[in-house]
Amino acid sequence: MTLVIAIDGPAASGKGTLARRLARALNLAHLESGLLYRAVALRMLRANLDPKDETTAADAARRITHGELSDPALRDEATSAAASVVSAHPAVRKALVGLQRDFAAHPPEGTQGVVIDGRDIGTVICPDADCKIFLEASPEIRAERRARELRQGGGNAISSRVLQDMKERDARDRDRAVSPLKPAEDAFILDTSNLDEDEALQAALAFIRSRNGI
Repeated sequence: MTLVIAIDGPAASGKGTLARRLARALNLAHLESGLLYRAVALRMLRANLDPKDETTAADAARRITHGELSDPALRDEATSAAASVVSAHPAVRKALVGLQRDFAAHPPEGTQGVVIDGRDIGTVICPDADCKIFLEASPEIRAERRARELRQGGGNAISSRVLQDMKERDARDRDRAVSPLKPAEDAFILDTSNLDEDEALQAALAFIRSRNGI
């Protein structure tokens, strides 16, 4: 029996960090689904295509491979902003569903299952996941986290501007017609506003173990 853990939440809520640490702790394979949308966005930016063009974006999504998910440019702020636009296209989301579900259904050899993080994993991609966790944190704290991350990467991030971008991105994620950002009905809601990485990990592990007896 393999374990499937779905982790959702808004930008900079800590879901990527938590997912990676859970994967190491429980010998699970990890897929950061947001990188798929960033890969689509990066393809379009490099080809000078408009991320708002749904037809072209969907075509790019159908060509994405796992090998593209290690490109350092996926972490650039320009890629992130374009990915937020791309991810709102229903045709793009539909094109990437199969790739994510296949990863969940066929974990890499030697692992005990998978943990996938994103914005619609527990509601759309893996509605039958063994455990669903939805992370939350205040917009101000998330913006400061993202600004700090950008500065550490050599960028010149202004917290107020990052906060405004964060709020706009949240609105797009919540209000899109297909797969809006929201917790699954049976998700464990974990507010990371005042938690460090270790505390978030321990809270998530306690929930997972209570549900699965591991």
